[in-house]
Amino acid sequence: MANAACKDTGLNRVGLQRRHESHGLSRAMLLVFAVTCGMSVANIYYAQPLLASMAATFAITPGSIGAVVTFTQLGYALGLLFIVPLGDLVDRRKLIVVQTLLSAVALIVVSTAQAPSVLFSGMIAVGLLAVVVQVLVAFTATLAASAERGRAVGFVTSGVVIGILGARFISGVIADLGGWRSVYFFSALLMLALSVLLACLLPRQQPKAASESYGAVLRSLPILFLREPLLRSRAVLALLIFASFSTLWTAMVLPLSSAPLSLSHTKIGLFGLAGVAGALAASGAGRLADRGLAQRTTGIALAVLTCSWVPIALLHDSLVALVIGVILLDLSVQAVHVTNQSLIFSARPEARSRLVGGYMVFYSIGSAIGAIASTNIYAVMGWIGVAILGAAFSSTGLIFWAVTRRAAST
Repeated sequence: MANAACKDTGLNRVGLQRRHESHGLSRAMLLVFAVTCGMSVANIYYAQPLLASMAATFAITPGSIGAVVTFTQLGYALGLLFIVPLGDLVDRRKLIVVQTLLSAVALIVVSTAQAPSVLFSGMIAVGLLAVVVQVLVAFTATLAASAERGRAVGFVTSGVVIGILGARFISGVIADLGGWRSVYFFSALLMLALSVLLACLLPRQQPKAASESYGAVLRSLPILFLREPLLRSRAVLALLIFASFSTLWTAMVLPLSSAPLSLSHTKIGLFGLAGVAGALAASGAGRLADRGLAQRTTGIALAVLTCSWVPIALLHDSLVALVIGVILLDLSVQAVHVTNQSLIFSARPEARSRLVGGYMVFYSIGSAIGAIASTNIYAVMGWIGVAILGAAFSSTGLIFWAVTRRAAST
């Protein structure tokens, strides 16, 4: 079926490849990349509004259900280390198609799981294969014409942001209609269809680093970080900001779904739409970095991130204050993230797959720490404990940025 579909669209692929060869990536191809990234990253975040329902299904305590997010992030970290670097060695088209196809299989495993062990194993696989996002980001930077590279990467990154923010709302709506399992089954069907589309449209390209061995590529990762202070500092910032990010989005469902609020999955998912401001910040932060204002943008964003936990702490007093806090948090996290990636891609353009993979490992570690820590603290201290934890991650990031900036300037 896939082969027949590809034959039917063969002329389209030839046209897209010719367009790429002469004018860089076409708008159609960029849209396919952005949609793929959005749908793939959404698989990581679907669980966050569904944690209470999952806990009830498998009789897992609220303090332990954060392991669903933690295991997903663990799989994501493993994929960043062992799958994303393959983009510097093999045909990225094949790598992307295989990942999307296997993602559909992993999602079916999650949707049909009958035991916590199967659920956790499936979530690890979902996270492992979701790193197709980073393969696509690096692929975009490689395929795009040099004069359009920033715009192309920014467009694809916007798909990632929309996927992160939209996942909570989409999963909430589908779960209210058919239960949490239907979310993953529906996503599996979408990923299966997407794998066929990608097989038909993606251009083939042998990377320049194909002469390197897989072991050599993996060994080069720690060497790159040891040699580049910029990579180390930006990786630490990624860990801290996404620990703060995950602290909010993992634990927030627990008080919102419990009495006296008792919000539905759909209503909880609506809070994700409040973070659309983060998507708007992404391109703006990149432009500021291009103008040499990366450090100033980072500092301001980290200060806003720390302050965002004040209105977030007022969840039980005012949902309006919570919405304001969510907007500020998502905006600041995405601003730092986009600035980080802009600086890192400029530092070592010849090793983009490895750089983005290594950097995103710290993102995944931070997300996992925030997920498990926030649910456990909520079980002991309630929402105020979660707010203190999130503010601690954020303020640590601000202090770290100030210290490293001062050290770099002396």
